[in-house]
Amino acid sequence: MILKQIASLFSAGALFFLIACNGGSDKTPDAEADKDTASISNTAVVRELPHVKTEPVEYEDGIKSFNSIMAYDSANAGRKPIVLIIPEWWGVTDYVKDRAKQIAELGYFALVVDMYGGGKILNNPKDAGKEAMKYYKNPQLAQERFDNALAIAKTYPQADTTKIAAIGYCFGGSMALNMARLGEPLKGVVSFHGGLENNGLTARKGGIIPSILVLNGDADSFVPVSAVNEFKKEMEAANANMQFIGYPNAKHAFTNPGATAIGEKFKLDIKYDEAADKASWEEMKKFLVKIFS
Repeated sequence: MILKQIASLFSAGALFFLIACNGGSDKTPDAEADKDTASISNTAVVRELPHVKTEPVEYEDGIKSFNSIMAYDSANAGRKPIVLIIPEWWGVTDYVKDRAKQIAELGYFALVVDMYGGGKILNNPKDAGKEAMKYYKNPQLAQERFDNALAIAKTYPQADTTKIAAIGYCFGGSMALNMARLGEPLKGVVSFHGGLENNGLTARKGGIIPSILVLNGDADSFVPVSAVNEFKKEMEAANANMQFIGYPNAKHAFTNPGATAIGEKFKLDIKYDEAADKASWEEMKKFLVKIFS
């Protein structure tokens, strides 16, 4: 069945960081790679929520196959607004799957976007950065992958196809913002600690349809103040309905409980912040209620 881009992480300094944290080597022993993949894919405790139904989702675009999950509250028989979730640059990990369950618990139809294909999980920053860069350089490709997942979500009878939003984490936050820049007809997009630079994909005046909520760590070294200021100017020039919330002392990836360990392992300036995680989730909840009202 034929269906239809962390940006600031790729400054010169960030590229150095990607090389440095891998020791300049392209090779990882297989056993160590397996260990790394396990640690990244299990950065969240996947909770059992009896009333939340999850199903694997498999689809293809004629070239690639895609593997993800959907989740919804089976105790609620009505149609539910669609919330697409774009993962961190690691891919379709347990962390993002657990977020899908939490979204479903709120009464929405959640579907994780398999941006890379095959449900791929990447086990180190170098490989993740290389893969993610494809979508920063080619935002239309990212849009195609997003639209593929959206088309699948729309086929479920539990989904309300008139109410659609996208949320994303890190790389996924950047991609969610790019979907808004590209004019996707969504009710809203939410970026959790996502890159803000547009890599040339500047929003057109009047071209942004969804409302935007940006949840940013004020201590995020990958999203400098200059990038924040430029982003706000871009959104203002585009007449976007945008709300920006910064969390003092919060670093990059502040919503991921596994971020601190990953940061220590790969020497990345990322860290979990429980207070910012909980506060940003509450802001997202209020935002979704508002846009879907």
